[in-house]
Order: sequence, then structure tokens, then C-alpha cells
Amino acid sequence: VQLQASGGGNVRAGGSLRLSCAASGSAFTINSMGWYRRAPGKQRELVAHIDRNGYTHFGNSVKDRFTISRDTAKSSVYLQMNDLQPEDTAVYYCNAPDVLIGKQFHTYWGQGTLVTVSS
Repeated sequence: VQLQASGGGNVRAGGSLRLSCAASGSAFTINSMGWYRRAPGKQRELVAHIDRNGYTHFGNSVKDRFTISRDTAKSSVYLQMNDLQPEDTAVYYCNAPDVLIGKQFHTYWGQGTLVTVSS
């Protein structure tokens, strides 16, 4: 299974970006998906997560600004980021923590997409 993320870029404070992540492969079932980010000099942190039932969870720093959605048929997850601030600058990673292949669960990460927010 491969996760391909896209949609990063440069934006000014107050602007918006939409990240996309699509899973590809064969004979797998994705349960939940999410986004993490790693800012320069900081640890990786959870941005948002969505489970198979559509229940969402957000990191405190992005609540009310970011939304997460998924298209189960396309094995894809999306992160709509509004009112971006310089502190949102980071590499964003797509994550699928509980992919069922056969009878085993696996965790997969995308390659990361850079978001840079200028003031």
C-alpha cells in the first residue's frame, strides 16, 4: 500500500490550502486516516484524524480552522486548512494507522508535503 500526498505549497497568513492523500495497492481495507505534521525543530504532532465512521479528531492548535474528510470509495483523505498562520508551517504527512491486509493490521505513511505560511 502506498500513500500519495499532494497539495502543499506556499501561502500567506490567512490563506487556505487543501491537502489530498490517496492510498493505492491491492487487497487492503483502510479503517482510519489522518494527517500529522512536523515543524522545524519540533516533534511530529497530530493534526487531524478521521475513522471509518466519519468521527473526527483534531489537534488543539488547528481546531475550528482545519477540517478533514474522506472518500472511502477512492481510499482518500483530505485536509482543508483555512486561516493558515506561520506556525502552521511544517511538512504534513498522511497516515493510515490500521490498514487491514489479510488478517493483519499495518501502518502506512505518505511521503510528506511541505506547507509554508508567510506573514
